Amino acid sequence: MPRFAATVSQLQDAVAHATSPAAHLPTARYAPHRPERTLLYSLVQAHWPDFLARREVEDRPLPEYVREEFDEYLRCGVLEHGFLRVVCEQCRTEQLVAFSCKKRGFCPSCGARRMAESARTWWRRCLARGRCGNGC
Repeated sequence: MPRFAATVSQLQDAVAHATSPAAHLPTARYAPHRPERTLLYSLVQAHWPDFLARREVEDRPLPEYVREEFDEYLRCGVLEHGFLRVVCEQCRTEQLVAFSCKKRGFCPSCGARRMAESARTWWRRCLARGRCGNGC
């Protein structure tokens, strides 16, 4: 299996090139993640109420933070639970953007977003300044 390695300066050069005005990067477009179309969402939606009821009957209710995590997951990214209407200032096209739960425990979409934000922060604080996490 081939290994790929790059020095910090090579990574900095790649970022500088990619972010330069000369680089013609495609415009990022918002793509809704449509959680209600996933297997995980359909399973949680179908079985969550029965699971909660069974736990109550057994006198073993779930902690409030667990209930909140799953309830928020079922509302995350679903237009029926709230959205913003965003308008492009240049072409005036409109896009509906559903509210997200912003949880980090169970929601795959929001967990991935947090991971990407952490990576971006790590890049800006460490690699972009030419230092790794060990201070070298």
